[in-house]
Amino acid sequence: MFIIDRQTNRISPVNVKCFSELGFTERKHLQEWLTHRPDALGEELLIIQKEFDGFDDTRERLDLLALDKDGNLVIIENKLDDSGRDVVWQVIKYASYCASLTKGQIVDIYQQYLNKAFSNTETTRQEKELLENAADRICEFLEIPDLDEAKLNLGNSQRLMLVAANFRKEVTSTALWLLGQGINIQCFKVTPYALNEQFFLEIDQIIPTPEAKELMIGISAKEAEEKNTEIVLKNRHSIRRQYWELALEVFQKSSCTLYNNINASKDHWLSAGSGLSGCPYNLIFSQKELRVELWLSKSSTDENKFLFDYRFKMKNEIENTFGAPLEWMRLDDKKACRIQFSHQVDGYNKEVWPQYTQWHLEYMSKFERAFKAPLKKAANALKQHSKNII
Repeated sequence: MFIIDRQTNRISPVNVKCFSELGFTERKHLQEWLTHRPDALGEELLIIQKEFDGFDDTRERLDLLALDKDGNLVIIENKLDDSGRDVVWQVIKYASYCASLTKGQIVDIYQQYLNKAFSNTETTRQEKELLENAADRICEFLEIPDLDEAKLNLGNSQRLMLVAANFRKEVTSTALWLLGQGINIQCFKVTPYALNEQFFLEIDQIIPTPEAKELMIGISAKEAEEKNTEIVLKNRHSIRRQYWELALEVFQKSSCTLYNNINASKDHWLSAGSGLSGCPYNLIFSQKELRVELWLSKSSTDENKFLFDYRFKMKNEIENTFGAPLEWMRLDDKKACRIQFSHQVDGYNKEVWPQYTQWHLEYMSKFERAFKAPLKKAANALKQHSKNII
């Protein structure tokens, strides 16, 4: 790694260091870095436990336990300057221990982690309740309406991640062989650098596994859970499609044209264009809630936050036009933002679906009317904002 000096038009090397000579340790430093920025490993991960020792008849601890966006458990084993010879065997053992964890056990493990993590933090009661609800946070991470739809730790889908500054040949050779057997394993090389009083960390995936296939070995208790989840999903998909078909009929007979060219879906949401790319109007239908919302989900986080802040300045005008207060969700830790209006219901009671479809029509019509002019102003402001950045 080199640093560029624009004035002299020269490059200078940044010194490669060892973790040990910099005074960094595995548990206090490397583990904490990855706990707070798991995306440094190249994808969105939800850390659900660290120093996990919940294995029967063993005192062993795995460094980090996480979920990926598909609901697979990810076992992360960290080493510092040397991987050691037995790290692959170690992480395989942990994966075998975790293979039998059910959905309920995973939620409990994460709940214990959250309770401990926030026990010493200064938060309001409302914030603490939100932070400590493991099931809700898992649903938010997996982008599903409730836990019944979560597919967690299916079959032998456990993933293995090894993190170290240097990997011995026997480790990389074994990892490559495991890949050939369908085991999802990744090796990440972490390198610390020093430049004066500044330190840098480079993370490179040296053994990629984008095409690794899941190995399915059934565990009786989990197989029953998985089959039940599939049945629940099929039923919900059918219910949603029926509801959307009814709702779309109601919309097509109205003056609201947003959904004229939209087809019924099995999803809990139905999107329509707002006229601004990456910012759709959504109808939400779930077992417990109806919602109308505007998603600000452009590819750039900066653009989404700019659009949200610009509209928020017009909050009073928008809510006066809409006729009720809205929920303004900037979601600072996320790329997207959301503005919504919701209603708690018994969503799967088909007898009252006609009322629900009328609710969706009434409030989406108001929603579109309230945001039509602000959307145009925000789009023009975003163009000017982008020019100023350039």
